[in-house]
Amino acid sequence: MIQIDISQETGNVPVTVIRVAGQLDGQTYQELIRSAQEAYQNGAKNFLLDLSELNYISSAGLVALHTIALLMRGEEIPDPEQGWAALKSVDRSRTSGLQKHVKLLNPAAQVTNVLDMVGYTAIFEIFTDRKKALDSYQ
Repeated sequence: MIQIDISQETGNVPVTVIRVAGQLDGQTYQELIRSAQEAYQNGAKNFLLDLSELNYISSAGLVALHTIALLMRGEEIPDPEQGWAALKSVDRSRTSGLQKHVKLLNPAAQVTNVLDMVGYTAIFEIFTDRKKALDSYQ
């Protein structure tokens, strides 16, 4: 089960905050992708993913984070039905460095461990302070 709430906040620039609560897994990851795509189509330029209430992330959840990063860079989004092929496309993100338009806020320790294990801490800036996160966008 997942709950997704979207709000608008402003640091130096407008930021769309997507709060994700519950479990991000094979049953729920496409819902997060759809929510991000809708926000992007409605003009969102920067996403802050608030993961403070996310208590589990699977490989499908990792695909969702990667897909959102590709979306915000204007790149082709892998078909989520392709499973491992979508996850393997993460290498494209690793070579492009930290994401400028997608950042993470307050992931729980168990989620941070997974992000670190797969190298996402080199792709996504992770913040523990909401104001600093919002102010980090240019």
